[in-house]
Amino acid sequence: MANPSSLKTRVSTKGQVVLPKAIRDKRGFGPGAELIVEERPEGVLLRPAPKAAVTRVEDVFGLLGPVDRIVSIEEMNEGVLEEARRRWLRKTRDSD
Repeated sequence: MANPSSLKTRVSTKGQVVLPKAIRDKRGFGPGAELIVEERPEGVLLRPAPKAAVTRVEDVFGLLGPVDRIVSIEEMNEGVLEEARRRWLRKTRDSD
């Protein structure tokens, strides 16, 4: 393997840069990895974006404010069915 600090790449016409495999492997940058791009006086720095913190229900409970009324499971199911009916009717009308 070449020295990762001396590898070269190019910027595509779409502004994309391919990181050499040796660097991706060394840094653990797999497909879909999110990176922070920082402009520095000496160049551009890529570093891994911080992972989203695990959220617990206790941490977010009540953030939406007070609830006006509690909806039953039956009411929720009926709402879902009504929306499905509405979409089905719209789709059948649009296909005519």
